[in-house]
Amino acid sequence: MPKNIIIFYITVILLSVNTKAQQKKFTGNPDTAFKVARELAFNKHRKQAQDTLLLILTKYPNYNDIRAFLGSTYSWDGNYGQARKEFMNVLNKDPKRKTTWIAAINNELWSELPFKALELTTSALKYFPNNEEILLLKAKAQQNGKNPEDALATVQEVLLNNPENNKAIEYKKGLINALSYNTIGLKSSIDLYSEVFDPMQLRTLKYSRQTKYGSIIAKMNVSRRFQENGVQFEVDLYPRIANGLYAYVNLGFANTFLFPDVRFGAEFYKSLPRSFEISAGFRALKYSSTTTIYTGSVGWYTGNSYWAFRTYITPNDNGSSKSGTLNYRKYRSDANNYFSVSVGLGYSPEIDRFNFEGNENAIIKLNSQKVGVGYYLSSKNSKNMWGFKFGMTHQEISFDPGNYFLIYSLSLSWEIKFR
Repeated sequence: MPKNIIIFYITVILLSVNTKAQQKKFTGNPDTAFKVARELAFNKHRKQAQDTLLLILTKYPNYNDIRAFLGSTYSWDGNYGQARKEFMNVLNKDPKRKTTWIAAINNELWSELPFKALELTTSALKYFPNNEEILLLKAKAQQNGKNPEDALATVQEVLLNNPENNKAIEYKKGLINALSYNTIGLKSSIDLYSEVFDPMQLRTLKYSRQTKYGSIIAKMNVSRRFQENGVQFEVDLYPRIANGLYAYVNLGFANTFLFPDVRFGAEFYKSLPRSFEISAGFRALKYSSTTTIYTGSVGWYTGNSYWAFRTYITPNDNGSSKSGTLNYRKYRSDANNYFSVSVGLGYSPEIDRFNFEGNENAIIKLNSQKVGVGYYLSSKNSKNMWGFKFGMTHQEISFDPGNYFLIYSLSLSWEIKFR
């Protein structure tokens, strides 16, 4: 520890002891003591720093730099009410202190009171019209107050006056991305078999819309298998039910043997402490008969990583077929940029979809092992997103039990977000 900091600490300790024993007011050089307090605050001795600042203020109550800094230390500690009191004390005496306005606004943002922060920005802009830093804080208050359109207008006001403001440029990109509630996407997949079957292809066109109630996704799946083409239409809903609780609802129709005539399902997801999430639900596939599949998952977010295990259980006349898949994701800059790995055991008709043709009991008990890797990325403004995935499956042949073939799977996807 630097010698001068040690001297500062000793000075403060002596002052504190002397104050408790003898005096009620500060005696000494306020500038020197203020320097001591700043050193203490920036070296993780916040309580000692606050005691020193309060001691100085007993004799110099109008020393605004000291009172404003005291407010900042309270704000850093999460004591937002006390910080508010100190900031307003200073601003009522000297409303032309820009740094204090900024600290006071941030204090309200950190305390999750965006409307109070917005009031302060309105007052601050009367003294500092068109100040870019205060305007950006105003935009943040508007966004946190669920008014992203107003926030975008404020950021555009900043850029109108200064098109080179990098913070405003980046903020605008983020707001436009947040306001892009619509997404159109394309996905193309192909399965190559080591023997028996010709390649199977699946292409999906989807449109999704984010709403205040949750997201809605409409999909058209086009499959080419067994030298035949078929189309399926699906709708996925992700309604928000309550804080930490949402659902998945699916309904699909087709008029081809390549897909089930009808498919439907539902699942509930619940957030748990320590960044865990669990889910439970079912899927139903109707071909010549209806197959019901029960499913559940456990997910865990830790740092920039996400682990998830999902199982499918399919009851039938000879017992139940079980499968499970473990997924791992390593995120980079955000949720649209990550690397994934998956491993799985068992066969599930929910994942490996095709017509059972009356052989449900035999097919859903097939042995299967699979592994997959994927990479997903987005453009700098998060408007465009791409995905690449490769997988390999070692699967038992349904009409030749005990023998296996390999399936090599490749999929490419692209999505674009727009307002």
